Amino acid sequence: MKHFDIIVIGGGHAGLEAAVSSARMGCYVGLLTMDEHAIGRMSCNPAIGGTAKGHLVREIDALGGIMGKIADKTGVQFRMLNKSKGPAVWSPRCQSDRKLYSEEAYNIANSINNLSIVKANVNRLLVEDKKIVGVLTIDNVTYTCNALILSSGTFLNGKMHTGLTTTTGGRFGEQPATGITQSLIDFGFESGRLKTGTPPRLNKDSINWKILEEQPGDENPQPFSFETDLSHFPFLPQLNCHITYTDPIVHKILEKGFEQSPMFTGRIKGIGPRYCPSIEDKIVRFADKEKHQLFLEPEGLDTDEIYVNGFSSSLPAEVQLEALHNIKGLEECKMIRPGYAVEYDFFPPHQVDLTLETKIIEGLYFAGQINGTSGYEEAAAQGLVAGINAANKIQGKPDFVLKRSEAYIGVLIDDLVNKSTDEPYRMFTSRAEHRLLLRQDNADIRLSKYGYNFNLITENNNKKIGEREKLINDSIKLLHKTKIHARDINSLLVEKNSPLIDSTETIAKLSKRADLNLEELITFINIVENELLKNLINDKIAFDQVEIALKYEGYIKRQYELVNKFEKYELTDIPLSLNYLTLKALSAEGKEKLNKIKPRSIGQASRISGVTPSDISILLVYLKK
Repeated sequence: MKHFDIIVIGGGHAGLEAAVSSARMGCYVGLLTMDEHAIGRMSCNPAIGGTAKGHLVREIDALGGIMGKIADKTGVQFRMLNKSKGPAVWSPRCQSDRKLYSEEAYNIANSINNLSIVKANVNRLLVEDKKIVGVLTIDNVTYTCNALILSSGTFLNGKMHTGLTTTTGGRFGEQPATGITQSLIDFGFESGRLKTGTPPRLNKDSINWKILEEQPGDENPQPFSFETDLSHFPFLPQLNCHITYTDPIVHKILEKGFEQSPMFTGRIKGIGPRYCPSIEDKIVRFADKEKHQLFLEPEGLDTDEIYVNGFSSSLPAEVQLEALHNIKGLEECKMIRPGYAVEYDFFPPHQVDLTLETKIIEGLYFAGQINGTSGYEEAAAQGLVAGINAANKIQGKPDFVLKRSEAYIGVLIDDLVNKSTDEPYRMFTSRAEHRLLLRQDNADIRLSKYGYNFNLITENNNKKIGEREKLINDSIKLLHKTKIHARDINSLLVEKNSPLIDSTETIAKLSKRADLNLEELITFINIVENELLKNLINDKIAFDQVEIALKYEGYIKRQYELVNKFEKYELTDIPLSLNYLTLKALSAEGKEKLNKIKPRSIGQASRISGVTPSDISILLVYLKK
């Protein structure tokens, strides 16, 4: 028998962040995994980030997590998505070398002194007096602990489907985890089944690249981590992705396999991700569309495997290959491995608190796909929060809960707990009502103070972030005060087809114009010799934030006003021990939902579906008494 302060089950993206963060916070951590070399393995797409997901990675980094650093070290293409839209939705994404990503993840985990990687297959949780005390493995070995983080990914009773062929496993070539689900059900937890999928992998030498559309990375790529040294970035050679499309002929071929589809024959019971459907699901749901875009993405520098993004499928292998052979550029392609669907157990997330500690068993935390989410980034964010909270609990420190107005991570967890989910949850910018405040570029300024308090951000890096914040604020003040005379700027305004000014105007106000940018304004009027502005121009991250703050000043101000308006509700705490069933004035649905979710504040209570404004008023009156 061996004792750990914290046990983390599962070495995926959630388990990795949980184990590393809690160990760095001073806890003795055991990371229990069925395969120590599968730590941080990318089960599906070899990419990190994307729309809203890139925001999560930046926030993980700002709190002291490691996903962004690993992505920067192992990325083979970096792109900022949505640049044609407003800055609230700009999202960083990188294509990663799958093998190197996992190796880097293992090296980081293995380098931390008080983190032990243990090869073990857990099949039972040990609980005493509704508190977690340890685990039992299939080899009858007991490990004890003060807290446990369960981050099992797609492995709980995992089944893989290709056509009518079904095998057990949570990922290609890897066994499922059995016993844990029943153990939790025995303790009173409610479980469900979800589904995800992956596309076929193709041999790169069998693809006709010459006739395909290239998709290069950014000319001046930006890293995820605020700590990455730009002078050495990117660290690896950069690769192009390519684009192709399905067509009606391909759709007809795929339809031939529907009679053997595990989705359509009912063999798969779990619900799949609405926003990342399989190719067969797409052609049924979007029957009016004649084509669907596919991205051919390299899996790394030293591999022949190509990932067909957009072609996730569980149809028979021969149907997948026939359809691929009718796609432009893939006429002679060789399929290394067909796509498949994975069905697995999850636990509806109304059963966890905002700290991700379960409401039934003290000291037990759920993180990642076990809570019904999809995606590496959502999992890693939960793992980090669970790891921080487990360490805080053991060390007698306050709970760590991020508000919706502070971070996408706060939105993610608040949504899961209050709304629960019966389908894989995916993060989108539209889910964040304060998204102009929660931009990817300012994550360090928003959140690094927390990472520093948890000893996950070094004093030196915290100081650098503080200096950047001061540079931004001082520059904004200067540009609001600095006025330009008409004779000094009108020639530029003529050139830009922008309305002329009559006398003087501040740089701040002029920079709000859609046809002007801040850099050309500062350069044109030749005030770059100002020491403050010289420093600003040399710091691209700070410069971009200043320009965004000035251009969108009115919108940002209104969002802060909304946050402040509702802040009193967020700060009005509700005792977790409150029995709502005794409050007769509450509506019947309100009682049921409030008792189920156990909200921490009036703000959280107000976001629960079925809780009415009248219920909130009754709660406020009760709490005042």
